Amino acid sequence: MTERRPHDVPVETWVDRLVRDAAARGAFDSLPGAGKPLPGIDEPLHEDWWIRQKLRSEDLPLDGLLPPALLLRKELAALPETVRPLRDEAAVRDTVRALNRRVADYIRSPSGPVLPVAPADADAVVAQWRAGRGGDTQTGGTRPAERAAPGRPARPRRWRRLRRARENPTDVPRDGAGPDEE
Repeated sequence: MTERRPHDVPVETWVDRLVRDAAARGAFDSLPGAGKPLPGIDEPLHEDWWIRQKLRSEDLPLDGLLPPALLLRKELAALPETVRPLRDEAAVRDTVRALNRRVADYIRSPSGPVLPVAPADADAVVAQWRAGRGGDTQTGGTRPAERAAPGRPARPRRWRRLRRARENPTDVPRDGAGPDEE
């Protein structure tokens, strides 16, 4: 397409002539995928078919196509599963607070189809989280070694035994079993 279109020839006619000439020269004969059916030709046509195809080829979830209200509703429904692996109540409350902040932003300025979306009740989510964990209601069932002082990470029990052994070597048994070992 290095030649310029003559000013007296309509664009459609000129482009059609260029395509016909290229096909006659065989410029389209060795293209990749020649003779193969178009991917997704059997699927019903949607206006966003190319987005769906790109998401599938990149192995991304199709949730990105949902309107914001439906996406928030889906996240609210999955909240118990989302907080299940969290270790303490503060992390559960932070997760609920972040989701509720996004719900409040949507309520202030909805986009897409306007659907009713209500924030999650943090106390109900925490109660359900505790019930799923069983055990201690204050920490959600964590063992004492997993509870750390604020600002300090939890250490495994062996560190306590080693520290005690350094402070007073006669108090710690040599076989490794200490009073706080299970």
